Amino acid sequence: MAIITLTTDLGLVDNYVASVKGAILKEIPTITIVDITHEIPSFDLSKSAFVIRNCYQDFPEGTIHIIGVNSESDFETQHVAIYANGHYFIGADNGVFSLIFDTPPNKVVELTISQDTDRITFPTKDVFVKAACHIARGGTLEIIGTEKQELSVRTAFRAVSENNIIRGIATYIDHYGNVITNISESLFKNFGNRRSFKILFRSAEYEINEISLAYSSAIEGERVALFSSTGFIEIAINKANASKLFGINQGDIIRIEFYD
Repeated sequence: MAIITLTTDLGLVDNYVASVKGAILKEIPTITIVDITHEIPSFDLSKSAFVIRNCYQDFPEGTIHIIGVNSESDFETQHVAIYANGHYFIGADNGVFSLIFDTPPNKVVELTISQDTDRITFPTKDVFVKAACHIARGGTLEIIGTEKQELSVRTAFRAVSENNIIRGIATYIDHYGNVITNISESLFKNFGNRRSFKILFRSAEYEINEISLAYSSAIEGERVALFSSTGFIEIAINKANASKLFGINQGDIIRIEFYD
């Protein structure tokens, strides 16, 4: 049986998520629905892309991922269905997919599904659900859309390296207050070449000079840096909130200085 995942900024207080699930179950009562998260900050494409990018491949191939973040369409933003890396994705072509994929998807269609209502304010329920259920029944993308050659692009800030320094940013702060950067393990190792280093943040007020294997490598309450499951450097405090205690916010500069 097919799996449909949900990633939205709808929250858990209102009726919206229940309405989306009810619409899915009305079409396919035996479908498996998995909530990835409904706590994406409103309209935050960067966080929704980070979450999907780092978990979708843990699902079986053929899984259908609905992304209901900033999902209304207009003359510049269409609704799309995508097949990439063995998975299906449905959402608005608002740039989020350019942040999820490193290479162009295998197939993209602009959705041509007609809604059952004249209201256009809830496309996650009225459009994306219909597309997802069509795919879950074994339907093809060509039936529900017209082929689209390119997706909208949002430029992600990339870590840069020069003059013995890597400069990156805090790209995501998780539920525990751990700070995930955009400095990859491969960039750190190739550029660093086993040299000594200092990880600096908050105008060099704090620093870390080693990469640990686990949070518990530091004593409770102490700062630690490690390569997270995402493949990027993460700054944390063992059993405490690094973001709050260090004052690091999403988008803040993280710097690594290497020396002999």
